[in-house]
Amino acid sequence: MIIPHPSHLARIPGHFTFDATTCVRASDGAQGAADLLRTLLAPATGLPLRPSPTGRVVLALDPELGGLGAEGYGLTVGPDAVLLRAARPAGLLHGVQTIRQLLPAQALSERPESGVAWRMPCVQVTDVPRFGWRGMMLDVARHFQPVSFLRRFVDLLAFHKLNVLHLHLTDDQGWRMPVAAYPRLTEVGGARSRSMIGRSGSGRFDDLPHAGAYTAAELRSLVAYAAERGVTVVPEIEMPGHTRAALAAYPHLGNVPGRELDVWTEWGVCRNILGVHDEVLDFCRTVLGEVLDVFPSSYVHIGGDECPVTEWEESPAARRRAAELGLAAPKDLRGWFLGRIGDFLIEAGRRPLCWAEDSGTLPPEFTVMPWRDTDHGLAAARRGHDVIMAPHRSTYLDYPQTEQPGEPLGQAGGIVDLRAVHGGETVPADWEPAAAARVLGTQAQLWSEFVPTAEHAEYLVFPRLCALADRAWNPAGDWSTDFLPALLRHEDRLAALGIAHRTIPHPAVPPHTPRATSRTTSPRTISQ
Repeated sequence: MIIPHPSHLARIPGHFTFDATTCVRASDGAQGAADLLRTLLAPATGLPLRPSPTGRVVLALDPELGGLGAEGYGLTVGPDAVLLRAARPAGLLHGVQTIRQLLPAQALSERPESGVAWRMPCVQVTDVPRFGWRGMMLDVARHFQPVSFLRRFVDLLAFHKLNVLHLHLTDDQGWRMPVAAYPRLTEVGGARSRSMIGRSGSGRFDDLPHAGAYTAAELRSLVAYAAERGVTVVPEIEMPGHTRAALAAYPHLGNVPGRELDVWTEWGVCRNILGVHDEVLDFCRTVLGEVLDVFPSSYVHIGGDECPVTEWEESPAARRRAAELGLAAPKDLRGWFLGRIGDFLIEAGRRPLCWAEDSGTLPPEFTVMPWRDTDHGLAAARRGHDVIMAPHRSTYLDYPQTEQPGEPLGQAGGIVDLRAVHGGETVPADWEPAAAARVLGTQAQLWSEFVPTAEHAEYLVFPRLCALADRAWNPAGDWSTDFLPALLRHEDRLAALGIAHRTIPHPAVPPHTPRATSRTTSPRTISQ
């Protein structure tokens, strides 16, 4: 059983076995997928899968398969040969991941596995995703993660046929994006003196410095690595709010002349935001110009939400700017600010993307991510925005997974369990067709206030991300007859990948009751 659930899969008699004599034949344009297949299978199997014009494993691009779209593929596994076809290279990359899931779980190991018959069942698969945007947002601003973890995360996304890694690179608590024109952004903004213990407002701190930043070379390498696996890396640079780290590095970008700030050590929404004078806009354009040099993604995320306007209301310069622009109040500067930055990105050939926390007006050229609820997504679509659905009650993986006392600390306000993620509707059935057509897809979010380690991140993400991947690829997949049986078998794959994940609920076990297994992680083993 495959996750995400294929559009169409039929078993046919027999098995195909990979062995030392198995060769791969790749048509023009299919070499990248063939190389990926070799790269992914080599560590565990040791099989060379040499290229050969007579190879029994055939990977072929066929433009006439237009019905498969940009990412669909057709896979036929017979007893004597394997044929993987697609209209575009991305489809072949997804087909490679299906081949990996059809093989024994040991094929996913990073270590050599002996005594395993590398065989897979004969099948016929025709598989096309419902949505073009299937992603995961990873917050590396609150808690920095090394690029080695980001590469592993890319591999895990690709394995589940997710195609976007959204990197949240800057926030009040840290700036991780290198900017040659403004080196203090990482030198000063990339380090905070301590971190809050517990949720926002706890008043308790750990007094442990936290720092980290990427180099441009590391990020370019990540982008290339992800592209080879069919994943696009989308950068996010927050503005005009969530910018305390930038203001710590360059105080003159703020609203109070002569004020010195540190990198924020609390959680929540900081009241300090960027000013609206011309130097601030020049700063933002310069920063984004360097971002565009590193990330070729069509989309660039600029945050845009949770922007307290108290400082603008108190600032003579901001009030004067609002009056000069003919705005009714300083709060309207947010829309004006985003519009100027959006214009810059559009002129550079990119598409501006931002969070939508309410149904208020945003510049029409923005693609929006509604995170509060689906009604905000509907309102945005009706206003003509393209929409990527991210409602927090079904996509925020930093919420606790259960009500168990030992569950790691997460966002307050309830739980987001596996069933809630799989039950999330990217396009609710009652949306009118015109609004539904505006939905590009969906993605999960992992905000990292309470996620200090890579192991902790994986525990929160899996298996919930499997549920989101299933719904984003094939919303017709049923929880009880399709997804849950497949997920129970998928657990062996997660274990082979070395993923520290929460126990997968067994149908015979009541909800929120742990099931003993040596392959999963108890919540008590994850640091709070």
